[in-house]
This record gives sequence, C-alpha cells and structure tokens, in this order.
Amino acid sequence: MIKPFKAVTGALAALLLAVPLGAFSQAEPAEQFFSILSYRVGPYGPAGTGIFGGMIDYLQYVDIKEGGVGGIKLTWEECETEYQAARGVECYERLKTKSATHGTMINPVSTPISYALLDKTAADKVPLVQTGFGRTDTIDGAYFPWAFPLITTYPMQATAIVKYIAEKEHDDLRGKHISYVYLDSAYGKEPILYLQAEAKVHGFELNLVPITPPGNDQSAQWQQVRQSRADWVIMWGFGVMNQTALKAAQKVGFPRDHMIGSWWAGSEEDTVPAGEAAKGYLSAALNVSGMTPLISDMQKVLYSSGKGNLPDPSKVGSINYNRGVVIGIVMVEALRVGQKKFGKHVLSGEETRWALEHLDITDARLKELGASGLMANLKTSCSDHEGSGRIKIQQWDGSKFVLVSDWIDGNRALVRPLLEQSAIDYAKEKGITPRDCSKEK
Repeated sequence: MIKPFKAVTGALAALLLAVPLGAFSQAEPAEQFFSILSYRVGPYGPAGTGIFGGMIDYLQYVDIKEGGVGGIKLTWEECETEYQAARGVECYERLKTKSATHGTMINPVSTPISYALLDKTAADKVPLVQTGFGRTDTIDGAYFPWAFPLITTYPMQATAIVKYIAEKEHDDLRGKHISYVYLDSAYGKEPILYLQAEAKVHGFELNLVPITPPGNDQSAQWQQVRQSRADWVIMWGFGVMNQTALKAAQKVGFPRDHMIGSWWAGSEEDTVPAGEAAKGYLSAALNVSGMTPLISDMQKVLYSSGKGNLPDPSKVGSINYNRGVVIGIVMVEALRVGQKKFGKHVLSGEETRWALEHLDITDARLKELGASGLMANLKTSCSDHEGSGRIKIQQWDGSKFVLVSDWIDGNRALVRPLLEQSAIDYAKEKGITPRDCSKEK
C-alpha cells in the first residue's frame, strides 16, 4: 500500500511543478465582502426593510449588469440587529473574520451601533461608513481616519432646517418659539448643541422636548408643545415615534405644515400609517423618492426575475428604498475609486479608507448612473469626511412627498468649529495623535 501512495504523490508533485505559480489562487473567486448589520424586525423594522432592501438590490444589480466592480464580485451577509447596539456589536464580531480577509467597509445605518463600533472598527482598520447618521465630529479625518459620516450630518441638517424656517419667516426669527421634539437617544441628542447655537444667533426660543424610545406615548410632550406656544416644531424621530407624533400634533391642533422632521422622520413608513394627520407635514431629505432611470432599470432587472430583495415590490422608489440605493452607490463608487488607484483586485480596508477620502461623485457621474437628483453631489478629503452637507425639504400631500425646496446648505461656519472642537476633545481623551491632512494626497 505504501508504494502506490508514493507513486501518486510523485505524480502530484510533478503536476504542481508544471502549473504556474498563482494559478490556484487565481482560480478562487475574487469577492468583495460586505457585512450588513440590518434591522428588519422590531420598532424600526419597517424603515430597515426598505433601506437594506435597496442597498442589497444595488449590490445585486451591479453584479448582474457589470459582473461586479472591475471583475470582482460583490458578496454580503446579513445579520439582524433589531437596531440594538449590543446586537450590532455581536453581528460585527461574528462577520469580522470575513471582513478582515476580503471585506472593506461596514455601514450599520444606526447611530447607536455606529457609536458602539467606532473604536472597534478603528482598531480593526475597517472603514465605518455612516451615511446620514452616526457620530458627527467624525467629519474630521485628522482625528477619525476610519469613520465617514458621508453625504451630510445631523448638525448640517438641523441648521439647514433652521435656514428654511427663517426663509419662511422673512429672515426674522426673533421672538419665535421652536420646539425640538426628539427621540431621547444619541441620535436625538446630536443636534441640540447646534440648535442652541442657532437660537443665540437668530434670537428664537428653543424648547427641548425629549421622547422616551420607542415613542408610543407622547400626549404629555405635545401638551408641552402647545403650552410653549410653538411657532414651529423640528422633530428628530425614528420608527413608530413619527406616526405617533403626527397623530398627537393633530390632536392638540398643531399645524403639520409648521412641523419639519429629520430625514429619518420623512418616509412613507412615517406618513401613510398616520393617515390624514400627516397631510402637509414637512421633512428634510438627503435623497428623494421616485423612479429615476437607475431605479426603473433596477426594478426591471431584479423584480421581473424574482431577484429583488424587497418583500413588497410596490415600495421600489420609496424614500427608504432609494436611501438604500444611495448607500449602495456611495460604497460601490468607493470601490471604483480604490481600484483606479490600487488595481482591480479585492481592496483592503486601508485601500478602501483611502478611496473614501477621495470620492468625487459629481452631477455628471450621477447622470451616468441614471441617478440625477437622487442625492447631492459628494466630494471628500482627509479633512472632510462628510462631503456635501446639503438637504432638500419635502412635503406630504396626502399620498406622496413633493419637493418644496432646492438643495439647502447647512450653516457650515457655525457647525464646523464646534465639530472640530469636539474632535479635539475626543482625541485628548483617547490619546490620539492627529494626522496632518495637508500631507494626505
């Protein structure tokens, strides 16, 4: 039995010597892996289903239409977090091995989870992408090289909303009363400092009205809004809180056309369940709803063949679905930028980090993608991990959202120094030595 074994071994050795080096590794599938920390159940599940459905659909679409990015297939695995920070960390740790070997970035679409992962992802050298959420002082890449609050942040959104209100009040907010009704969480607390600064600048009175998550009971808080004689309400809600707030506002007689929600309080999942109480309601938008050429083609390619990720195909083109597509666009465009610099291979975390600091998604590029107007153009750098800072305002007409503004810039002159000071304080606390962004190219 020994001699045949030696003969086979010898033949195999000869074969191995005859095969060019690298042939076996090349035969292995080249795949770029995405850890997707989703939430499709729980109080925030309706929003998450649309967002992650759109994100996964875009990754599938790129694979089908282009064979991946530069010949590299896109793969992913979902892990249900229920929007809970502890579960988000568990999911991250479970999928981290795959991410470390052939993955590049993570986007939990959750402020609590992004806070919990901030130090972990930095230590692991995994870019933490926060499209329209997360810790906002991470815009400064000198102090936060691994975190990217892309497109726009809560302070820029909040100050853009104040700018819109000021325009409606003929640029005079002196003596006005604005109530800030917010989910009492890291997400809801992020804009407070900046709204307080705006109140000093414009001379309006700011009334803080926290809502205990998930926000099923708000009767006492809306009585407080009425008693404060609020002229406007800025609402920072998510999930069930939003429809509950709209119904409560109607009950106390507060006009919904003077009530502006954040982009996480401005989707069909927020307005449709509120029925007539939602009519006239305003919200910020970092992306628009509707069927752009890209969304229409995705619908055709994916849903005609039963490959779409949404349980309800009628929600293709909705706010949350389109937001997922926008997230997909940003992540895939980063891969294209990285491949142009480093070659068409599976990008490492470091290579992807460089790419995320060199994004330049112009209006012309959005047109090429069939996504004109879907999102604002986006240009990043070492010192600017946000890249845009603009929103639109939309209004619910009873059946759909209608845009009532063009892109509005937040108050960068007010916001940026406050964010930079916050980043400096964080670096001192953690013993971080900042990078010199002037040397980063």
